[in-house]
Amino acid sequence: MTNPIWLYDTTLRDGAQREGISLSLEDKLKIARKLDQMGIPFIEGGWPGANPKDVQFFWQLQEQPLTQAEVVAFCSTRRPNRKAEEDRMLQAILSAGTRWVTIFGKSWDLHVIEGLKTTLEENLAMISDTIAYLRSQGRRVIYDAEHWFDGYKHNPEYALLTLKVAKEAGAEWLVFCDTNGGTLPQEISQTVREVGETIKKWDTDQNSPKIQLGIHAHNDGGTAVANSLSGVLEGVRMIQGTINGYGERCGNANLCTIIPNLQLKMGYDCLKPEKLTQLTATSRLISEIVNLAPDDHAPFIGRSAFAHKGGIHVSAVQRNPLTYEHIQPEAIGNKRRIVVSEQAGLSNILSKAKLYGLNLSKEDPACRQILDKLKVLEQEGYQFEAAEASFELLMHEAMGKRHPLFLIKGFQVHCNLLQAEIVPYSNAIATIKVTVNGEDILEVAEGNGPVSALDRALRKALVRFYPQIADFHLTDYKVRILDSGSGTSAKTRTLVESSNGKERWTTIGVSGNILDASYQAVVEGIEYGLRLVACAICV
Repeated sequence: MTNPIWLYDTTLRDGAQREGISLSLEDKLKIARKLDQMGIPFIEGGWPGANPKDVQFFWQLQEQPLTQAEVVAFCSTRRPNRKAEEDRMLQAILSAGTRWVTIFGKSWDLHVIEGLKTTLEENLAMISDTIAYLRSQGRRVIYDAEHWFDGYKHNPEYALLTLKVAKEAGAEWLVFCDTNGGTLPQEISQTVREVGETIKKWDTDQNSPKIQLGIHAHNDGGTAVANSLSGVLEGVRMIQGTINGYGERCGNANLCTIIPNLQLKMGYDCLKPEKLTQLTATSRLISEIVNLAPDDHAPFIGRSAFAHKGGIHVSAVQRNPLTYEHIQPEAIGNKRRIVVSEQAGLSNILSKAKLYGLNLSKEDPACRQILDKLKVLEQEGYQFEAAEASFELLMHEAMGKRHPLFLIKGFQVHCNLLQAEIVPYSNAIATIKVTVNGEDILEVAEGNGPVSALDRALRKALVRFYPQIADFHLTDYKVRILDSGSGTSAKTRTLVESSNGKERWTTIGVSGNILDASYQAVVEGIEYGLRLVACAICV
């Protein structure tokens, strides 16, 4: 690479400190191997010795190493008034067997005095002794200067001393950490520029490798990405961040935003172009592993990042994508989406038809019929931009291509809330009557709620005719009251997300009866899933 930026991913350590994330050993290994596959050069695995899980993680990677990435162990400097070689914490680091170790130390005198309860001189000795000991054991060291920007702001002379002793002890990277996340981009630029000039003066030996600089930004001020990019413009060559910006409090610098900005906008080399196309899939896979819903509106990799809703926008982007897209979505593995809503025009409908493989032209009466039907239904409370599977079924119906796979004759749902206190998760019973190929089927099923019971009863009735249904499951269920002023008679909109383990799709139902709205969405979800299977078989 001619103009490289070294990416350092800390999702497995700093990212895992986000509230609501709890990674198993298997989760950590999956994420590490995915990041390795994508081409991330440094992957911080955790703090060996801090917990048994991290110890096992490093042991596993010793037995089955990553293909190209350096897995990095993370640790603090030695404890005050101890020898580095006698600190059990550092022995655990050595046992992890990594070539690279990241050590963090205190840059801010406030933390030294009030946090560590030690002297400024002892803190310098802790930094120096720790790095020198690790170097003597054959380790290469990245030094994270914790609270760097706050420390430099309050006591620049002392903050610089911490960096100097780290360099002299053998650290190869000095990383500026905005640990509290409150520094602004212009402050980052000025500080990195000033400190960078000072560090250059320390490099008097022409034969020794030049010290390299990095940045580790938190997002408490909402500027972690901007701060990281500002650091690069001033000479930083390592970016520490996390996938999807996961991290403590408000998160860390989001690598999914930083990488495409650096590579596609600023001319730096981060990943091979073919690896960059894996960015969106990697983001979504990791969001699945950590069990957090993806941010649909995230820059670059969000589902809505290249979604076009207004008719004028759609028409323009079809002529030339540059009119409303700042990059080609395929470059980072995303794709353009045409959203349908009451704001749609015929161009939206035609784009959707093309996406679904339907032969539809502007002159076709079905085109206008679909648009008119869409606007009527959206007026009633439907929202097809959030339920594209239902809209695809609507299009098939308008074009005479939606042939019924089954017919619901009727259903009843009974809830026993008192029984639920005795037998949890079985407080509803649904009975459903279905006709398939002229045969009537009557089935009953229990569930932990009326929608669950209805869904199970319908699957039970259909699985003999359509065995693929056994692979279907509900992944999300949302309810929205549309006209809350009407009280208990308000109209309800339900969105049901279904999956077959490979794909996900969302269907919608609207009614004054929440069960009826749910029934509509559940039935369409199963129908759409069966059509997906049929299409796959045809292909």
